[in-house]
Amino acid sequence: MQSSACRHLKPSWSSLRSVMVQTLLRCVLILAFLDSCRQGGGETVEVARREDQMHSMPQREIICEGLVSYGNYRLFGAAENAKLYAAGVEYDRELWPDLFHTRVDAVVEILPVLLLTQPQKTDTWGNPLTRERKIVSGAGVTPIGLRFLWRDGKEIMPYFEVKASVLGFTQKALSSEATYENWSFHLSQGVKVRLRRRYDLRLGLLSDLHFSDAFVVRSNPALDVMNVDVGLVYHLGGSKKNH
Repeated sequence: MQSSACRHLKPSWSSLRSVMVQTLLRCVLILAFLDSCRQGGGETVEVARREDQMHSMPQREIICEGLVSYGNYRLFGAAENAKLYAAGVEYDRELWPDLFHTRVDAVVEILPVLLLTQPQKTDTWGNPLTRERKIVSGAGVTPIGLRFLWRDGKEIMPYFEVKASVLGFTQKALSSEATYENWSFHLSQGVKVRLRRRYDLRLGLLSDLHFSDAFVVRSNPALDVMNVDVGLVYHLGGSKKNH
């Protein structure tokens, strides 16, 4: 009787071992699958996080620009028959992407090339005393400015810009009794035209620039000039809508 019972139990133990091995293999496969899913999900989350960071970065632009005066008028300045030419680099960084449907940028600028054409001889207030002319070279820097841009990312983007600058000349500007250093206030409006990929074209069609020595000395001729400025825009990065 005992040997017969043992013979009946042997198949059941072998079956149990087979079931246990199969169950263990299934558990291993399930754990391996879950681990691969976790790693793949982690990579997806990391990629998504990086994309979100890139899209949340503020837009930044470098603009190689040039300015040409085509005339001057007497509004806040007394000097006349003088024109200003400039070339430099402007950096714009987005402050508020959508402030009342307007993109607002901070502006800084460097003007390594600055040329002032003026009469050879002038009086205290910059009035010409001769028809002969001379060129006074200099440089400028804009530590603070703001740009307001509408229709960001479209083909045509109107803008308005205001900049406060410091201009320095190699000779006393506008009058021999004035100063080498002058303070400038520049208003410009125009359009930014979308080109291709990271490039745009900026056309400052209406530009007014005033500079003076703010009566640091007794003589303050000051000058108001009308200008056209053109610039090539390169987008450094950020959540650019037209990229």
